[in-house]
Amino acid sequence: MDQHVHERTGSINITRLSEPAGAEVLGIDLSLELGTKERDILFEALLKHHVLVIRDQDLTPDQQMALTAKFGKPESHVFHDAKGKSGPQVHVVNNLDKQGNPSSRPTTFGSFFWHTDKSYHEVPSLATFLHARELPPGGGGDTEFANMYNAYESLGDELKKQIAGLRAVHSWEANRRNTGNRPATEEEKKLRPPVSHPLVRTHPDTKRKTLYIGIHADCIEGLERKQGIELLKKLYRHSTERENVYAHSWKPGDLVIWDNRCLLHRVVGNYDMDSHRRILHRSVVIGTKPC
Repeated sequence: MDQHVHERTGSINITRLSEPAGAEVLGIDLSLELGTKERDILFEALLKHHVLVIRDQDLTPDQQMALTAKFGKPESHVFHDAKGKSGPQVHVVNNLDKQGNPSSRPTTFGSFFWHTDKSYHEVPSLATFLHARELPPGGGGDTEFANMYNAYESLGDELKKQIAGLRAVHSWEANRRNTGNRPATEEEKKLRPPVSHPLVRTHPDTKRKTLYIGIHADCIEGLERKQGIELLKKLYRHSTERENVYAHSWKPGDLVIWDNRCLLHRVVGNYDMDSHRRILHRSVVIGTKPC
């Protein structure tokens, strides 16, 4: 289904890409200031399709931040030093080592695991904006998205009853441990203490129920650790079955916006990471406390 609006940029065309998630957006130049009507069209499309693929963009970090701010309060990157930042609250996602060379051993591995951004915060992310700046010449480095509305709605009635009211503990420390990264330091643990979120949250805009899990979820309150981990694994497997996943193959100039409140996502290392650079600019909008 297409939507059209005629403003200074001409016609915005929105075309669905897959059933689980994803819509291609053409006919808009986001380097120009986004009008209220255009913003509302994009936000409604985001609620409907969960992932927007806006083609043919060329944004500076400041332009990306101005766009991000149209959708809510921008969030600072989890690291507070200057490394990896290309502008205020816009940071660089890449596969480069400390010498600036492409590498299959990135500084962090968390993005290769299914997750929703910043779920280890008491107030996690609403939406993420990721802008392709340099891509592997032969393709690859796809980003996959799993629809967590579908994941919840397709659960059996007994499992829905079992998880109703349960809460998972999400933590930065669990993220480091579960993804094979260096252990979190004591200072990092103090800065980012564990938080509790409902296993089933209600999306604040659509009012639909969605599973809220991911690699940051470490255990389930009220269950023995082993039992909780097994339940989380069961939900992960169910949520990320191929028919519930949209795989985005990046093109130069793509700006992808996704709704963290109803998706899991991960990057796929399906290219020669030791030979080719993959560089994207990322910004995030703060959401609301899950309930």
